[in-house]
Amino acid sequence: MLDWHDIQIFLEVARSRRLTDAARRLGLDHSTLSRRTRRFEQQLNTQLFERSTHGYHLTEAGQQLLAYAEEMARHAEEAGENLSNKNHQVSGQIRLGVTEGFGTWVIAPLLSAFCRRHPGITLDILALPRVVNLSRHEADLAITIERPVSPGLVISRLCDYRLRLYASQDYLAGHGAPTTLAALARHPLVGYVDDLIFSDQLSYLDPLLPASSLSEEAHFSIRSTSVTTQYSATLHGAGLAVLPCFMAEPTASLVRVLEDEVTVTRQFWITARQEQRRLARVRLLWDFLREALKLNRDFLMGDSATLVIPEHVSAAEFSAPDQPGSQPGLPGQ
Repeated sequence: MLDWHDIQIFLEVARSRRLTDAARRLGLDHSTLSRRTRRFEQQLNTQLFERSTHGYHLTEAGQQLLAYAEEMARHAEEAGENLSNKNHQVSGQIRLGVTEGFGTWVIAPLLSAFCRRHPGITLDILALPRVVNLSRHEADLAITIERPVSPGLVISRLCDYRLRLYASQDYLAGHGAPTTLAALARHPLVGYVDDLIFSDQLSYLDPLLPASSLSEEAHFSIRSTSVTTQYSATLHGAGLAVLPCFMAEPTASLVRVLEDEVTVTRQFWITARQEQRRLARVRLLWDFLREALKLNRDFLMGDSATLVIPEHVSAAEFSAPDQPGSQPGLPGQ
């Protein structure tokens, strides 16, 4: 009979693909985890992983076992959720993947209220300048700037947000402000590193600058993969940048530039694997985020400089249908 602890170890190594990452998440020593994995293979008399300098990759037998192990883990987790709900207690861990700027400036402050509502839940917030991979179990929920297309996902349009062109008061005092888009290329700019942009949705400046300006005149004083770094550079006078209003508007020393010409609207999407979406704690967080961000529409669109923390609002008040990933033609909510 298979040992459940061995199955848990196998699952974590299969998902992480690197022994060091799996060992850290399991709280085990690297060498101990290696021995446990090899012993499990010996017990089965089957090689489950191909080992290389690039990590652990499943063999055909490992892929077969993974399907069973995922099903076992799902049933175990659902059983735990159902039992805890019998005592009206929701507890456990939720890992939320979210883009760096949104996670830092909006989601983390809002989740302070969620933690007060549900003290038994532990939140891991992966605020990263990249897309979190749900299929590799990097997170339970993901908030992305593009609508995912992978099958087996529950997807909902979470909110819209606006971006504008900003500069610091000190910069404008020393250099003046461009009065037309054509003049924009003559100012130092702050933006993303072109070949490291993880989504085309982040290419804000390209449409604003003539093609000739991009190659001949436009000068980026600072480029970064981090929008927080771009914000800091702009705040300290490095140049002009397109920034989310939720970052820039609360900062009095940042000023809108070319307000009528530069306004960009984007969306955030919330996504979970279908089996995770059924878990009570995940549903609670999903509904809370929809509630909190609907309350903050003006803040996200740059019409308010104050983030509203939803301390006493019922999530049922803002309930809305989700859309499954298998129906891409449906409009986002």
